[in-house]
Amino acid sequence: MYRFLLTPRWLGFAALIGVAAAVMVMLGNWQLHRYQERSATNERIDESSRGEPVPLPEEVPAAWTRVTVTGQYDPTNEILVRGRTVDGAVGYEIVTPLVRTDGPTVLVDRGWVPPAPAGAVAMPKVPAPPTGEVTVVGRVHKSESRPESVSRREGRIEVRRIGVERLAEELPYPLYGAYVLAEEPTEGFTAVTIQHENSWQNAGYVLQWWLFAALAVAGFGWMVYREAHPREEPVDRAEMAAA
Repeated sequence: MYRFLLTPRWLGFAALIGVAAAVMVMLGNWQLHRYQERSATNERIDESSRGEPVPLPEEVPAAWTRVTVTGQYDPTNEILVRGRTVDGAVGYEIVTPLVRTDGPTVLVDRGWVPPAPAGAVAMPKVPAPPTGEVTVVGRVHKSESRPESVSRREGRIEVRRIGVERLAEELPYPLYGAYVLAEEPTEGFTAVTIQHENSWQNAGYVLQWWLFAALAVAGFGWMVYREAHPREEPVDRAEMAAA
């Protein structure tokens, strides 16, 4: 009854469905991995918010670790990070090097400022950092990927992404391997809040891809059944009577 499955046509169709289902299962597994990664990140964010800050260690700790770091701000090498959004408004994050005596300089994201009234091409108003020795409490933020070229405007470095290694090429001192996002920005700044990652979106994609794989296999099974059990043609009783 099912010998037709050994024909080239059905073998090719079965191979196509098998490959498609395997790819969809693999895509679902990848989305599951992303869901687990993002869930772990959200757990670290929540856990770090409950703990006391610790002195910044020599080795870069896990992302979002709550730390303290002490040094003196260097406003001469301040960095403007353009195109950053807070509460739906696009402006700048201001990153200022914090020079330490007991380790490499740490880039501190002091917070967000809006663009100048004259527009994005004008220099924004940036409050001066505190003078003298300061202690900053914040979260460790890993260097952002895909750093772009660095430009300068009115003596300040300007970038789109905070790539520590790339910025180290522009500064006169070695940099710590991550930057610190200040928890309590000084006057004139808006705090840059830490956003939880949308792990449930990935969970939805997992179910979607696995469902597609199951439907592909079920659809093939239904076609095989219909081929093996064709419907009988309805009998025309009038024709039988005439015969």
